[in-house]
Amino acid sequence: MLIVGVVVGAGIFKAPSLVAGMTGSPAWMFAAWILGGAISIVGALCYAELATTWPHAGGDYHFLRRAYGPNVSFLYAWARYSVIATGSIALLAFVFGDYVQQVAPLGAHGAALWAAIVVLAMWAVNTFGLRAGASAQGWLTALEIGGLLLLVVAAVAIGEAAPPAVVAYAPPAATPSAGAFGLAMVFVLLTYGGWNEAAYISAEVRERRAIVRALVLSIVLITALYLAVNWAYLSGLGFERMARSDAVAADLMRAAFGPVGDTVISLVVAVSAITSINATMIVGARTHYAAGHDWPALRALALWDARGTPARAMRLQNLTALALIALGAALGNGFRAMVEFTAPVFWLFFLLVGIAVFVLRVREPDRERPFRVPLYPLLPALFCASCAYMLWSSLSFVSGQSLGGLNAAWIGVGVLAIGGVLLAMVRHRSRGARTES
Repeated sequence: MLIVGVVVGAGIFKAPSLVAGMTGSPAWMFAAWILGGAISIVGALCYAELATTWPHAGGDYHFLRRAYGPNVSFLYAWARYSVIATGSIALLAFVFGDYVQQVAPLGAHGAALWAAIVVLAMWAVNTFGLRAGASAQGWLTALEIGGLLLLVVAAVAIGEAAPPAVVAYAPPAATPSAGAFGLAMVFVLLTYGGWNEAAYISAEVRERRAIVRALVLSIVLITALYLAVNWAYLSGLGFERMARSDAVAADLMRAAFGPVGDTVISLVVAVSAITSINATMIVGARTHYAAGHDWPALRALALWDARGTPARAMRLQNLTALALIALGAALGNGFRAMVEFTAPVFWLFFLLVGIAVFVLRVREPDRERPFRVPLYPLLPALFCASCAYMLWSSLSFVSGQSLGGLNAAWIGVGVLAIGGVLLAMVRHRSRGARTES
């Protein structure tokens, strides 16, 4: 439930139309989504070896530290704090606010107010510990899956009521260029993103190999859901209308159920946003906790309370997310663009985690591994090649974008540069703390 909840977010209500436009035909569109699921499963098998061999609340942070040392892992913790986790919570909260504002408006700044309310509400739930957060995740994910299946019902309803010409497939188009297909895969894998978060609760799972089953089964389920939803968009709207749509889920629900469809899809998207916010809160704070445990200067974050929650790390994470909501309300779409443009940072660290499978096999060959990646070294090499390709594709995408007159490719560089300055400060203070102790 945690993996499905963190992966299936607002992306599936937006990305399919973009992928359709970039791939140019139904066959290539479905191929992209199937390939995304296959790459995710290969990556999950790599993560399963790392998570079962070195279970730790730090997840990726801990793997990077073991493979490359404290400097690289600190930069990852900084990127996760500044962009990946807190930014995701803020953006998902804005998605929630935008849709709920349509159903229950709260004035001119209603979307931002709803965004802050949902962050505070899910923060309150997670203060009661992992079991409370996981329980909420269970029923939220069930509602989310029900909402996705409702899109399939809408497509069936349209198909029964409309003449065949309305839902006819577009004729096959030419094979998309490597650049176009790579850009499509950026959005596909962005929509699949989040399955690696299971590594952050690996230390809290009694049976280590359960992580393997959870990763593989959840990705299979997610792939099936995504294919069904894309079929629904295609069948209900036709390929050309699907590719041109700015709100493909809303268009489908409106075509099937009229004005009431707008209200229904708003609630479905809102539930999806809440589900991902809750899951991101659960796993996001664990990186900050791990960094606080490793660096004396940050030891204030290394508090695990009696309820099984990294309380101070979660407080820092969620207060920062609230600050980013305020900033996002002031900047409008610029903040969303800023976070999206940091995709190269995400794929850089993802690639490093994939390479860590090789590094740790060489460095710690005698370590007991409850699970080993099958077909080693082929599958880890395939995963690393996929990450490298996605890094190149995301760099190609952002190189043509700008934010406030600044080429967006430099934003990720700026994030890492600030992290480098903070690393120097933390190293200095940590040495001082060790000397005093």
